Amino acid sequence: MKREAGTTDGEAVIGLAVVAWVIASWITHVVVCLKTAAWGFLIAGAILVPIAVVHGTGIWFGAW
Repeated sequence: MKREAGTTDGEAVIGLAVVAWVIASWITHVVVCLKTAAWGFLIAGAILVPIAVVHGTGIWFGAW
């Protein structure tokens, strides 16, 4: 596998972990909004991904 100059395996693992976290929290947001029929919030999170990431992560840790 070719790597760019200056890229380490640790950076690649961290990048993959961040991508997995964003996707998983976004899916959590979508599922919870569908179950609770929060249509406006569902649309807001679908358009603005940071809203969905914060909401999904908050659900995991019991913030709401």
